[in-house]
Amino acid sequence: MSFQKDSILIDAKAEAERIIKELREIVAKKIHKRGAVVGVSGGIDSSVVLALCANAFGPEKVLALMMPDKDSSPDSLNLAKKLVEKFNVPYIVEDITEAVKGFGAYKRRDEAVKKVFPEYDESYKMKIVLPKDDEAKGKLNVYYVTIISPNGEEKTARLPLAEYLQIVAASNFKQRSRTNFLYYHAEARNYAVIGTGNKNEHEQGFFVKYGDGGADIKPIAHLFKTQVYQLAEYLGVPEEIQKRTPTTDTYSAEQTQEEFFFRLPYSVLDRIWFGWEKGFSSKEIAEALNLSEAQVDVVINDIRQKIKTTEYLRMEPISLG
Repeated sequence: MSFQKDSILIDAKAEAERIIKELREIVAKKIHKRGAVVGVSGGIDSSVVLALCANAFGPEKVLALMMPDKDSSPDSLNLAKKLVEKFNVPYIVEDITEAVKGFGAYKRRDEAVKKVFPEYDESYKMKIVLPKDDEAKGKLNVYYVTIISPNGEEKTARLPLAEYLQIVAASNFKQRSRTNFLYYHAEARNYAVIGTGNKNEHEQGFFVKYGDGGADIKPIAHLFKTQVYQLAEYLGVPEEIQKRTPTTDTYSAEQTQEEFFFRLPYSVLDRIWFGWEKGFSSKEIAEALNLSEAQVDVVINDIRQKIKTTEYLRMEPISLG
C-alpha cells in the first residue's frame, strides 16, 4: 500500500466518542474525581479539550481557567470567553502577572535580552525565533532574539546559548505558575486537571516539565495537530479559534509556534511524521507530498532528534532506592 497524504485523516466522531468515554471512566473510577479543570487560552488544543470535557462530564462539572499575564495577547482572553460561552462552561480569570513577577521572571528574562540589545527596556516587545525553513533545508536550530521598539523598529540578532537558556528558564515560570493555579482550583473542587498538549508538543518536548506538561490526564497527546483540528470541526469549536494561527502567547511580541519551535507548517510536518511512523520510505512520502527525498529526510531527522533529546521531560522522577 502506497503512502497517501490524506492517510492522516481520522474518523473525528468515533475518536471524540472514544475519548469522551475514557475521560468519564478514568475520572470517576480510576482517580475518583468529580469533574475537570481545563486551562483555556483561546488556542485550538485547549478548546478541543474543553469541548471534550463538557461532553464527558456536563458543562456544570467543568471549570475553565483563563490565566493571562501582562505579555498575553488580548485575543487569547477574548477567544477563550467565546469558547466557554459556546459550551456553557463556567470560568475564572486568574491573572498570573503578580505571581510571575514575584519569581523575578520578567526581570531575569529582560536581563538576558539586554546583554544582546543594551537599549532594550520595558517599553519594547520581544520574542525568540528560529530562522524560517519552509523548504526543510536542514539549517541548524539556532535561535535569534527579536526586539520591537515603541515606534515599531525591529531588530534581530543571534542569541548566545547562555542568554537563550536564561530567557527560556525565566519564561517557564509562567507555565509553572499556571499549573499551580490549575491544581489549586482542582483540589478545591475535587476535580481532575486535564492536560491540553497534543502529540507534536508531547513527543517533541514542546512543553515545560511540571508546567503545561503537568496534568492528571492527557486526552489528546496521541493526536497530531492536524487531527486536533479535525476534532475541533466535529465538536463545533468556534470558527475564529479554528482559523487562528497557533501561537506560544509567551513573549510580548506575537509569535507563532512554527517560528519558535516546529519550523514547518503542520500540514507538512504532520504528514511526514505520520508516514515515517507508519514505516513508509522517505521516497514514498516525498512523492505524495511533492517534496524532495532530501527534504523529507531532514524533517524526519529533526523529529527523531527532538524526541531523543527531550526524553527526560517525559520521564517520571528516577528513584535510586
